[in-house]
Amino acid sequence: MPSSAEPPPLSPSAEPYGRIVLRAALWLAFLAPFFYSTYGFANWLASTRDHVGSIVFSWEHHVPFVAWTIVPYWSINLFYGLSLLLNDSRQGVDRLAGRYLTAQVVAVACFILFPLTATFTRPATTGLPGFLFAVLGGFDKPFNQAPSLHIALLVIIWDHWRQRLAGPLLSLWHGWCFLIGASVLTTWQHHFIDIPTGALLGFFVLWLFPARGELPFAGFRLTADGKARRLALSYALGAALALTGAAAGALSSALALLLLWPSLALAIVAFAYAGAGATVFQKTADGRVSLASRILLWPHRLGARVNVWAWTRKLPPVVAVTDGVFLGRFPNAAEVDGFGTVIDLAAELERPRDATGRWQSFGMLDLLPPPADTLDQAVAAIEPARRQGTVLVCCALGFQRSATVVAGWLVATGRSHTPAQARKQLAASGRPVHLRIGLDEPA
Repeated sequence: MPSSAEPPPLSPSAEPYGRIVLRAALWLAFLAPFFYSTYGFANWLASTRDHVGSIVFSWEHHVPFVAWTIVPYWSINLFYGLSLLLNDSRQGVDRLAGRYLTAQVVAVACFILFPLTATFTRPATTGLPGFLFAVLGGFDKPFNQAPSLHIALLVIIWDHWRQRLAGPLLSLWHGWCFLIGASVLTTWQHHFIDIPTGALLGFFVLWLFPARGELPFAGFRLTADGKARRLALSYALGAALALTGAAAGALSSALALLLLWPSLALAIVAFAYAGAGATVFQKTADGRVSLASRILLWPHRLGARVNVWAWTRKLPPVVAVTDGVFLGRFPNAAEVDGFGTVIDLAAELERPRDATGRWQSFGMLDLLPPPADTLDQAVAAIEPARRQGTVLVCCALGFQRSATVVAGWLVATGRSHTPAQARKQLAASGRPVHLRIGLDEPA
């Protein structure tokens, strides 16, 4: 279901609809043959191998075969085309097509590199279900399993329409998508492991091609900062270790494939430190994050939350600085209560769902000097916010990013004459501070 963390529904496009349809038709003319040719090639290649394994739980043999669910299974083909044709802009068409194409390429690459086979033998069916199963069997063999491309496309199409529907139609849409998802099991088309891996792929392409805003890879420039490179390498190593564990453990336990989730999350964070910056977290100016970011990066955010607890559990959550400005760790909903404005600098953490009051987010990566323009914007935001009430300036721990911004505000407003004096003033509050960008100069 949509949450308050999601952007508002897409507004009608100002572009001529004929141009949008033409763009969609051109994409469909490419995507349809590309789908059948690459999907069929992966099927054929797997069929030529002497042995193709499978990953299956014992309980899956108790999943009933429900013939009529082939109807919702097939319906995704209709929504695939309609989602392109009934769009808001040519950019929207391009981004949706980018999602389709990326999901296809990644899934087919997995089918070729790590082929799996279904172990079920379907009973004979008649009527409309029998016809649909016969058509399906004409091009689809028992290979091409994990990640389920069907599920990946379902995630993409579900997200597309949930932002365009409301009320009873939205509830109906959620229900129909649930049937489509369940049908991969009840038609004996896929094993269970194909579903979470397919969903992970689906959310990855949603993150890669957000409906609006900057693409996470658009501004990538390989960083020249040595510390950023070391951090990127550390996260990349963690991602590689998790991926290795998933690949090795899959031979003995399908549960080991759960390591794919933290592996992907760590790889995305490595990408941020390598040069993509805070945009990979897809955090908006009011502190909320996209659904795809929330799901994909949940393992990293969980680790960040544990880190906050470990470093700050014996410290007060906030400390007063001066004139209604407070410095602290990233707050929970209860700790936000009472502040007129929260100025949030932790790109990696999401605003608490129940937080009230004004929230301004200026995304900065942990442990690195923030970009000069972002730092200037955050410093400039404090004084106007202070005139409207108390202000909490926070980052993950309240030691570095937030301390740097508050110190900048102290100097900019004349409350401290030098960065060194600002540092002393913050240190007197009793909270550890480590300033960035030239502010951590000797007293």
